[in-house]
Amino acid sequence: MRTVRSGDRVRINYTGKLPDGRVFDTTDGRGPQEVEIGSGKTLLKLEQGLVGMAPGEVREIVLAAREAFGMRQRTLLRVLKKELFAPGQKVKVGQRLRIDQGDGTHAVVEVTRVVGDEVMVDMNHPLAGKELTFAVELLEILDG
Repeated sequence: MRTVRSGDRVRINYTGKLPDGRVFDTTDGRGPQEVEIGSGKTLLKLEQGLVGMAPGEVREIVLAAREAFGMRQRTLLRVLKKELFAPGQKVKVGQRLRIDQGDGTHAVVEVTRVVGDEVMVDMNHPLAGKELTFAVELLEILDG
């Protein structure tokens, strides 16, 4: 039976969990995900974990934090002035905001503290610093 190799496009179902068992992402309810092995559009270690699988096979793939979204970086904690936000915009702890970085790109940040006219934001990916476990079912190999 043919198995997945680099360059293949595959369809998978998966459920991603954190170490405490909480689900952070799943294809349940939205349908299978298509992945191109080696394209770099999916987490590299997840793609590598699919290599060698046969259709119908189920596998658990564990990614250390460094292999997933990296470690949390203190350099991605920033203090912004409230005046940078739209007039009248309510800014509160836990809120996720999309901000203009001034170079034509945007970043999604989480507000971690508001003191006076200063807003501390965290630009780390929400899953940075976390080990991720994926329960993956290979549905089919589309081509190679």
